[in-house]
Amino acid sequence: MDPAPFLYFAYGSNMSGERLRAADRAPSAERKGSGRVAGYRLVFDKVGRDGSGKADCERTDAPLDTVHGALFQIAGRDRQALDKAEGLGNGYDAVQVSVRTDSGEVLALTYLATRKNSALKPYTWYLRHVLAGARQSGLPARYIEAIERVQAVRDTDAGREARELAIHG
Repeated sequence: MDPAPFLYFAYGSNMSGERLRAADRAPSAERKGSGRVAGYRLVFDKVGRDGSGKADCERTDAPLDTVHGALFQIAGRDRQALDKAEGLGNGYDAVQVSVRTDSGEVLALTYLATRKNSALKPYTWYLRHVLAGARQSGLPARYIEAIERVQAVRDTDAGREARELAIHG
């Protein structure tokens, strides 16, 4: 018997359906809409395995700080692969957050960074994943514009960059 499906709140590159539904992540992921988490802000200071900055939903407890993201329902059988892809226990912790949606509040799993370095910048291809997912999720235009203004750097590994960008066609 498969473990129960769960709701997942994606705020970084996993907002991109193509990225999240990759065979080594959560192929069962089904987009359920979008939502927001209050008292957090989006930063790109999580230490990535490749040395670049990845997204983090950083807790501030400031009522006006809000992270927007996508809600997905994922089959329980995909949880272990998602945990591995997210670096559970090695850069991210899994937590339940209260997500506000147009239909009310729901509890969803998300990942919060534990290894951070504010000097890091995301790679341009990573930011493209985040922006693709933000647009697919219909996030507010002003929020997307703020993500577009994030300073990113070019990946020196051209092969990795090409592989990452290829998922968007």
